[in-house]
Amino acid sequence: MAQKITKSIKDMIAEANSAVTVIDTAEAKNLHGRDDVVFIDLRDVRELWREGKIPGAHHVPRGMLEFWIDPQSPYHKPLFDQDKTYVFYCASGWRSALSAKAAQDMGLKPVAHIDGGFTAWSKSGAPVETVERK
Repeated sequence: MAQKITKSIKDMIAEANSAVTVIDTAEAKNLHGRDDVVFIDLRDVRELWREGKIPGAHHVPRGMLEFWIDPQSPYHKPLFDQDKTYVFYCASGWRSALSAKAAQDMGLKPVAHIDGGFTAWSKSGAPVETVERK
């Protein structure tokens, strides 16, 4: 017998988008480069190698986000100890919606995510930097 999924990913993304701040690429460009804003790239490292990233963004693998945020976690990163605005993005804005909601639920604030993600950012002509394989 097949599993009965009671909430679709579309439902989860819609819930997340209704609970967090969603910014467009124009607003993201205005925030980019400010000392009080941290851009978080949630994409897989292979996506970064292939497409680049927003200059100055920090790569945080989606699977580690909650562990890196939580100061009680052995994987905690000081990146998340700052009194700054955190702007999350992924390829199209789905993973970042869920991530921003999870971060906000954990108490990180303020948080936002980019509608349309890196795809919208790069299509808008905003700056992109290459990421070399390590």
